[in-house]
Amino acid sequence: MKNILTLLVFILVSQINFAQEFDVNLQLRPRFEFRNGYKNLLSENQDATSFVSQRSRLNLDFKNEALQFKFSLQNIRVWGDVPLLSTSDKNGVAIFEAYGDYQLNKKFRFRIGRQVLSYDNQRILGEVDWAQQGQSHDAALVTWLPKERQRLDLGFALNSDKENLFEVPYEVNNYKSMQFAWYHIKFTSAELSLLFLNTGYEFENPSAVRETQYLQTFGSYFKFDKNNWFGDAAAYGQVGKRNDATTEAWYAAANLNYKISEILKIGLGAEYLSGKDMDDSSSKLKSFTPLFGTNHGFNGSMDYFYVGNHQNSVGLADLFGKFTYSPGKLDVSAIAHIFSSAANVIDENNEKRSKYLGTEIDLKGSYKIRKDMALSLGYSQMFGEPGLEILKGGDASRIQNWAWLAISFHPRLFSMTK
Repeated sequence: MKNILTLLVFILVSQINFAQEFDVNLQLRPRFEFRNGYKNLLSENQDATSFVSQRSRLNLDFKNEALQFKFSLQNIRVWGDVPLLSTSDKNGVAIFEAYGDYQLNKKFRFRIGRQVLSYDNQRILGEVDWAQQGQSHDAALVTWLPKERQRLDLGFALNSDKENLFEVPYEVNNYKSMQFAWYHIKFTSAELSLLFLNTGYEFENPSAVRETQYLQTFGSYFKFDKNNWFGDAAAYGQVGKRNDATTEAWYAAANLNYKISEILKIGLGAEYLSGKDMDDSSSKLKSFTPLFGTNHGFNGSMDYFYVGNHQNSVGLADLFGKFTYSPGKLDVSAIAHIFSSAANVIDENNEKRSKYLGTEIDLKGSYKIRKDMALSLGYSQMFGEPGLEILKGGDASRIQNWAWLAISFHPRLFSMTK
């Protein structure tokens, strides 16, 4: 790997006579977490746990008047996941991004390779930067700028587990194919986006024949910022088939914020993801799934909902209020969430229970120590209700909380501009 990196740097530097920019930067992000009911309610015989995870990422960026190239390597580890004298790492070094980008003219550009697909508020397509590994896709992207302040992105992906000689089942936990169109227009004090996303998943039908079934997600996102008011709203629908079940689901959200001063902001918001009654015996999927979103940024920091969980469940209604204080290098926020199910919760006696699931309080803070170093921390507590016990198990009467502390180093190691 060292020889490969040396060769890459040599090739890119040797081209600097024709280049505009060449940058090498590093990100090192160790994070301590104390989990005492994170994602799921702990039961009376379970204890809290703590650990340190770490992202180590190296980014190489090259740009000239028409070409962009990015190559990003990373290692993700938990401190102590291999013995001290181990000759190999548990996760090894992986490619996070590796793409080439060519600008044909002022209106068209093409990007192909492993890349981050992040749009709007990242609810449907996001980088998932909170996860140490992040999220990137093997895809081709075409960007068209038809007019000033307008943009259309067309994306395509086709996945396989290896270079096969004939058709075999695709058994990776991923989509088999994906296509999307994202149109964006800017106004004087607002922006509007339209998204159509088509994802194909392989499925083995009752006849033991594998087929690709397609799920369509479509909708719009709007945001504005005028005077001291700013906010956003979004609405999406989902139709199609997945796992041989017809899908009809929807999503809506709105946020309204007010800037009291340059350093103090307050806001209110609501989000609704459709779900399915627990006693609904139909085969139809009625639960909305935010497929590739940065879900940690929504519905509470303790990740009880939609972070690798809560799919095809009773959905969610989330009412929240937030407070942000940002004086200089310091950024402090407090958010309170009130969670309810979107569909009926049924207990073991086949009786309806309250849809109220609980309240979560999230406190976060960050401080920019210097331009290439930042410290951040957070504390969250879930006040769970019996309905959450039915969905998640565990004991809602126990104290369920989560705390974390992270430091991020992101120095620029090398930069050359012509």
